This record gives sequence, structure tokens and C-alpha cells, in this order.
Amino acid sequence: MNTKSKVVLGILGAAAAGVVIGLLIAPEKGSDIRKKLKKTASGWADELSHLFVRGKAAAEDAAAAADEVKDKARQEARHARSAAEDKVNKLKETLG
Repeated sequence: MNTKSKVVLGILGAAAAGVVIGLLIAPEKGSDIRKKLKKTASGWADELSHLFVRGKAAAEDAAAAADEVKDKARQEARHARSAAEDKVNKLKETLG
């Protein structure tokens, strides 16, 4: 897990703890508080799952782009090697 993810999860955890503490010390009936907690937790779970799905899709896109760059670099390296070999062979013919 990278630093950015740790920071985001830390902030979300702190926010969740703040909400839970606020709800627990609120002057409401226990059943109302439990309903609010359940609704809030469900909403957060949905949002987090969407964040992870989007993050995974972005990572897959980045990996595909990296593969594309790697393939292009290999192709360019082969082309440069071939050109260098051609020049060496021409030089050998000229000198030999």
C-alpha cells in the first residue's frame, strides 16, 4: 500500500471515529443512533468499494500503458541495433 493510500485511509478512519463518537454522545435514543450508524456505515462501505474499483481500473490502465511504452522501447532498440549493425558491416566492407 502506498503512502497516499495510507493517508486517505487514515483520514477516513479518523472521520469515522469522530462521527461514531459524536453519535454516541448525542442526546438521542439508542435505537435512533444505531439506525444512523448503520446507514452511515453502509454509505461509507459503498463509497469505499467504488473508490477501490476506480483505483483498480486506473492501475490496470497504467499497467497497460507501461506495457505499451515497454514494447515501443524494445522495438526502437531493435531498430537502432539493426541500424548500427548495418553501419558496422558497411564500414567493414569499405575497410576490408
